[in-house]
Amino acid sequence: MPASDGRATGDVDESLRLLSLVERTLTGRLEEALRRCGSSLDQWRILRLLADRGGCPMNVVADHVLLLAPKLSKLVDRMVAANLVLRRRDHEDRRRVLIVVSTRGLRALAEWDEAVADVRGRFRELLGTDAEQFETVLRRLRDGVAPAGTPGLEPSDAVLG
Repeated sequence: MPASDGRATGDVDESLRLLSLVERTLTGRLEEALRRCGSSLDQWRILRLLADRGGCPMNVVADHVLLLAPKLSKLVDRMVAANLVLRRRDHEDRRRVLIVVSTRGLRALAEWDEAVADVRGRFRELLGTDAEQFETVLRRLRDGVAPAGTPGLEPSDAVLG
């Protein structure tokens, strides 16, 4: 194997490692900021989805927050008990249950959004003028590695915006 082929593979491996490192670091910072507000990253993602889209069935929520049904069900049960979300029958399909954000959930979300905005702002500041280009590259990567219509990877998922 020519030396350039080995170096190219090493560069790809290093790029993937760096991407994972950045994701873990950013996720850790988001989790810490949200924990100080009494939330988790998954709770924030659920409320943000419901506030943006209205009521959603559990499978849509699970796909969006990348959780398996049993874990999501327990989390939603805790969120219902805390009056952050409500379960409602779907008016179009009475067999289906939708999860909707409650008034208390919207108030909590406003606080949690501020914590997330702080982390996002520091990240965008770090990237400076490259922030938009970085997000474009991430979206291109997402679109290239996931088949069209992959649950949880909708175009509306803002990384930095």
